[in-house]
Amino acid sequence: MTHVPDATDITDALDTRDSTDPARERLRRWRLVLGGDQADGTGCALSGRDAAMDGTLAALYGRSDKPQPGRDRSAGLGASAPSVARWLGDIRAYFPSSVVQVMQRDAIDRLGLASLLLEPEMLEAVEADVHLVGTLLSLHKAMPETTKETARAVVRKVVEDLEKRLATRTRATLTGALDRSARVTRPRHHDIDWNRTIAANLKHYLPEYRTVVPERLVGYGRAARSVKKEVVLCIDQSGSMAASVVYASVFGAVLASMRSISTRLVVFDTAVVELTDQLDDPVDVLFGTQLGGGTDINRALAYCQAQITRPAETVVVLISDLYEGGIRNEMLKRVAAMKASGVQFVALLALSDEGAPAYDRDHAAALAALGAPAFACTPDLFPEVMAAALEKRPLPVPDTA
Repeated sequence: MTHVPDATDITDALDTRDSTDPARERLRRWRLVLGGDQADGTGCALSGRDAAMDGTLAALYGRSDKPQPGRDRSAGLGASAPSVARWLGDIRAYFPSSVVQVMQRDAIDRLGLASLLLEPEMLEAVEADVHLVGTLLSLHKAMPETTKETARAVVRKVVEDLEKRLATRTRATLTGALDRSARVTRPRHHDIDWNRTIAANLKHYLPEYRTVVPERLVGYGRAARSVKKEVVLCIDQSGSMAASVVYASVFGAVLASMRSISTRLVVFDTAVVELTDQLDDPVDVLFGTQLGGGTDINRALAYCQAQITRPAETVVVLISDLYEGGIRNEMLKRVAAMKASGVQFVALLALSDEGAPAYDRDHAAALAALGAPAFACTPDLFPEVMAAALEKRPLPVPDTA
């Protein structure tokens, strides 16, 4: 889908506004959005910085069926690396980063500029984000050697930014969940956690005796403390799942850094590849994927099922749009068998900020009937989803699922 920045996005990026004439300011905003075609109805002329910014919009969003006298709005960017590099510099000068990323994505989709990303100078000019990383991963097999190091640097910058944003909260949330799941309510005397026990029983304070009479003891059992949780991330690497692959790789690295969790990372299309040994560096994980191709969820789940040795302590997270190219009934039987054995099964239709994804509704409904609701999950919600799975409580399914 093409995203055209709206009037607020466009004019918020300008340093100069005619605040003394609100009516003209409104016309100016609409003129920038509508593009100056004869039918735009604004009658507003642009000059200076406004005209230059309009030119960058025209290069991407101009239409050839309504030419303007004296100006060709449909000149576009073509396949000229120098002109694209200049355009990338211009949009970064005129627009905030969020709008730049949308325009870059549209340029790749609308104008077929993906091949230009194989050139190092182009990669150095772009605004790096999750979507650009997905495009680079789909191209990396075709990249010349002179471009690969630049591409890795771009990917690493995005990954490091995501880790800074997500890692601390994820570790804190999951550590709390692991502590709660190990807690016992009938501990032996020397296993009582007195601080938590007192806090849980303050309502039972007896003023006449100046003491708390605990009705519920809280502690940690020795056996529970020694149990290590198992997490299996099973990621669909079809082309539509690019952003999910990026986020899942980052979360996989964060989970692998936690001593109380044993993490496996499995990616699949029609084949299955385990990348667990690369989890110390999510960039290596990403370049070990191969975006695109078919989908065989049943084969991937069969592999994951074979790796499970302690079902009651295992969480399997399937990240897929559920468009199955394998054997549907076998896939559902495997999910049912894993759940019956005690595995906590989580099905995420997407792990990204992209909004509602396209997915196979029949398969999603079938999983829900097995007690495994399938829903899209944002990166900010993922720690809560994992915490619920580790504690074996209901998942925080979004209302829009």
